[in-house]
Amino acid sequence: MEHWLWIILAALFFECKGEDKVIQEQGDVIAAEGDTVTLGCRYETSDPYPYLFWYKQEINNFPKYVLLRGTSGTEDNDQEFPKDRFDAEAKKTEKSAPLKIQKLQLTDSAVYYCALQPTVTGNSKTLYKNLWSKDNRILHNIH
Repeated sequence: MEHWLWIILAALFFECKGEDKVIQEQGDVIAAEGDTVTLGCRYETSDPYPYLFWYKQEINNFPKYVLLRGTSGTEDNDQEFPKDRFDAEAKKTEKSAPLKIQKLQLTDSAVYYCALQPTVTGNSKTLYKNLWSKDNRILHNIH
């Protein structure tokens, strides 16, 4: 019995990861139509190949999935957010994934969230597209 307990505890120990964290210090950004803005996103994770997600939340609406970037080169943009306007690069050495929005439009006014890939099992695609901020703070609000 002791032998099995040790294996289970060892498995739990090796699966444990440090606290993952996303840092968005920039706050509100004010820009004019047609401008380009870059929204900062730094992260801390023990994952050697993290995936970073950007979400857009308009007033009185749920967050919408914008894009995904992986440090191994994985890229995905939602149809509503084409890469020629919404782009990001997951920079492994800098531990950052800034979002660049070009040719700003009035409809781009919103709160933007950066998130690391959640550690979940099952169908995570739905989760990614409906992610809420852990503490529901305003991180990037473009006016």
